[in-house]
Amino acid sequence: MTAFIGRREFITVLGGATAAWSLMARAQQPVVPVVGLLGSATARDWAPSVAAFLGGLSDAGFAEGRDVAIEYRWAENQYDRLPSLAAELIRRQVSVIAALTTPSAIAAKAATATIPIVFTTIADPVQIGLVASLNRPGGNLTGVTILNVEIVPKMLELLHEVLPAATTMAALVNPTNPNADTWSTSLQVAARTLGLELNVLKASTEQDIDTAFAALIPLRVGGLAIVNDVFIITREEQLAALALRHRVPTIFQTRTSVVAGGLMSYAGSASDAYRQAGIYTGRVLKGEKPADLPVQRSAKVELVINLKTAKTLGLTFPITLLGRADEVIE
Repeated sequence: MTAFIGRREFITVLGGATAAWSLMARAQQPVVPVVGLLGSATARDWAPSVAAFLGGLSDAGFAEGRDVAIEYRWAENQYDRLPSLAAELIRRQVSVIAALTTPSAIAAKAATATIPIVFTTIADPVQIGLVASLNRPGGNLTGVTILNVEIVPKMLELLHEVLPAATTMAALVNPTNPNADTWSTSLQVAARTLGLELNVLKASTEQDIDTAFAALIPLRVGGLAIVNDVFIITREEQLAALALRHRVPTIFQTRTSVVAGGLMSYAGSASDAYRQAGIYTGRVLKGEKPADLPVQRSAKVELVINLKTAKTLGLTFPITLLGRADEVIE
């Protein structure tokens, strides 16, 4: 006796088989790891750094959207939002957290002791409690340090080379930054060595910036050193414009500030550091433990000079200083 399957029954069976095949195929697809990227500022302001980070991740064999997914969380310069943003990434069960700044690294460390964290910081990671030591980080954190704290005094020296007759200088720092006291102390030591009087001005809001620049005139400063900070970086064009308007020779720590009209900049290479952080993140994704990865130090330093601004301010750069510049903008 021959059994016949009706058209409706055939379609039902076929549909069930197709659904089963689809589920099996989906189950066989590799699970893409997720990186949680935690930043203190905005996506727009941090775009170059993110690009460098993604470049390093690519060097390690991971392309966003192909081998790895990235969950971005930005605090929009409101540091108090970082703990809740870090908690969001933990609930998302990310494979690793890439903390792009010192405040975000501190928030990530406080939020989890199990999820791997790769940080990028301008601070001493041992001094601020991120790792036990540089060679043996221990715990769930490792990362890359950018030369910043160590070279802040050098900014004053470079400014003094351009303005040898000046006897009074000023420095602008963000007092809410964990490195503020270290910066201020090192700058005062450098000023005494150079025989200069130094006025340390503080700014953590736009109003503070206006107040600081208004104070420069009665203080009769010869030049100004602006120390890098997440907040300061997001105001770099405003700061460069104010320096020109007040005709104050100013040294920054970002090339963008010099392009915007600042006199010069001297700092560790952020792009090199974030690329290394991307590479480290890729290594963690491949199974290496942060505790076994020594903290890297990005040793590349860049000096950028704006001769157009120098001419506007009536300044002449020493030939020896021009020869040491990595880039001269004319």
